Amino acid sequence: MLLPEYFAVLSADETLKLRHAEPAGDGPLQRFLAELAREHAVTLVGGTIPIVTADPTRVRNACLVYGVDGKQLARYDKLHLFNLNLGAESFCEARTIEPGDKPIALDTPAGRVALSVCYDLRFAELYRRLLPFDILCMPAAFTATTGRAHWEVLLRARAIENQCYVLASAQGGVHPGGRCTYGHSMIVDPWGEVLDVLPEGAGVVIADADPARLAQVRRDLPALANRVLD
Repeated sequence: MLLPEYFAVLSADETLKLRHAEPAGDGPLQRFLAELAREHAVTLVGGTIPIVTADPTRVRNACLVYGVDGKQLARYDKLHLFNLNLGAESFCEARTIEPGDKPIALDTPAGRVALSVCYDLRFAELYRRLLPFDILCMPAAFTATTGRAHWEVLLRARAIENQCYVLASAQGGVHPGGRCTYGHSMIVDPWGEVLDVLPEGAGVVIADADPARLAQVRRDLPALANRVLD
């Protein structure tokens, strides 16, 4: 199960995350995620939440993973910080976010899962460092502008080149303060086919991550095995 980036605190006010940041290991958002995983007996990739840092003006944008018993299995802090300047529309996440310092993948009952967040999607080299993995999780809040242009093509490219399933859970719609996100949560298979998509609004996308399909794609077109450069 995968939730979107900043599922609880998205706003045009970039300081909101500072006011709702939690210390690592405890806080209402972390307790909510742990209880959700335990209640539904699922491995939960909890989108992202803000975690406090030593710098009071910045947080870590943290993706936390919980097991079926509600215990935290992994934490990934977003490495690549969004930077956009289109004149009337601009973002600089580095003003309020401290970048993470290492890529993370973990073994789960569904297979090996690579973690990443939103802007990370544009950096293919990140995923090469995490190979091999079976599922790429992508919580996001792509802007409406960049999402229309790049969201689906980047998700499908990451699925194809890494021969993996991609689970992408994205904020979508108009948020308080007027911020607009693209949505289009989707699941993509290792051949690049979109298995399910939700254009906008609250809802669920669901599909089977079939180990046999994964093995077939890697057997029929052994691109990962044929890599020359590492």
